[in-house]
Amino acid sequence: MKAIRFHDTAREELLDEIRYYASISPSLGERLADEIEQATQLAAEFPDMGSPYKYGSRRVFPRKFPFSVVYMVREAEVYVLALAPFSRKPGYWRARKRGA
Repeated sequence: MKAIRFHDTAREELLDEIRYYASISPSLGERLADEIEQATQLAAEFPDMGSPYKYGSRRVFPRKFPFSVVYMVREAEVYVLALAPFSRKPGYWRARKRGA
């Protein structure tokens, strides 16, 4: 299994969304956190399983939430570029690849 590393901005996106969903319902925030954890663990265990996406990235989809976890496969890690909402412009995170 590869290590998982989040781009700093992707980590902030995740924390912001967890806070938002927790403000609606604490259990909803926990469910989102659990779903993201499961999705990233799947990507770490089977990095090429994620759907090919833009700019050489891949993505996995947490169940029941309108996001994709966008990542790049590196030699020793899965580098998470974004927790991308379906409603946001695709590829908004592409500049983050430079920091990979």
